[in-house]
Amino acid sequence: MPVSILKKYAIAFFTLFALMLPSLFAAGDVADGKVSTYLRGAYQDVASVESKLKGAGFEVVGKDTITPDLTSVVFTCPTLKKLGSASKRGFGAVMHVLVNKKDNEISVTNPLYFEKAFLQGDFDEASAKKVLAKINTAFPGLKDSKDSLKYSDLEKYHFMFGMPYYEDMEKIGSGAHDALVQKAQNSGKAVFVLPLANGNTLVGCKLSKRTAKFVKKTGTRNAALLPYTVLIEGDNAYILAPKYYLALSNPQLKMSQFMKIATVPGKITKECSALFK
Repeated sequence: MPVSILKKYAIAFFTLFALMLPSLFAAGDVADGKVSTYLRGAYQDVASVESKLKGAGFEVVGKDTITPDLTSVVFTCPTLKKLGSASKRGFGAVMHVLVNKKDNEISVTNPLYFEKAFLQGDFDEASAKKVLAKINTAFPGLKDSKDSLKYSDLEKYHFMFGMPYYEDMEKIGSGAHDALVQKAQNSGKAVFVLPLANGNTLVGCKLSKRTAKFVKKTGTRNAALLPYTVLIEGDNAYILAPKYYLALSNPQLKMSQFMKIATVPGKITKECSALFK
């Protein structure tokens, strides 16, 4: 075969390979055994984020204006709802996009990271990857955050010895399921109320401005953990232990930094409990 033809084939091959690179190494995938906590992208306003989510087949269930420069857009889809349908797995039914004017970016929670942590032994990697692919389609050009953890550690993650695991949830309310949902709706603190297929209900609790300002100490780029989610399952309401969820959402923080927000976990529990007063 003439050299000129070989060159043409070589150029065509490497061009095709270059075009395939984004799909082969998509943002959010496991790399070297680690997975990113967030997917970072160029800044877009709230309306644009909502439009792109809906265009990709997601449902926007609520928005939480944390500060004038930080808005968390909460979204779901049939796959996420299905993933969150098992007992004590409802926290996996939603993901978040942080619209961040302060740092001039958007940050999307990575379903591979959070679903593996939230679904525990019920984790379905193939389904989580489908959600991840839809997110990358909705927001082309996303990049992995520096925040990350070892993929295999997520199911049994805890910050350090003596700190809570996923299953160490806090019960913050009890009573008839419908009555708990009604109280949450009437509280004025519910950012969203999302019924799940298994009869459970997921609620987003808006924290007070005073409590929510902890994100300035933990890092505004990671504020997508708000609103704080509450799972009403059967006749009880639960939250993830704040010391667990704050650490999971901020894996780069050191103990000395967490000490600066030592009173925040208790405040979060108190404010979420107020949904049912």
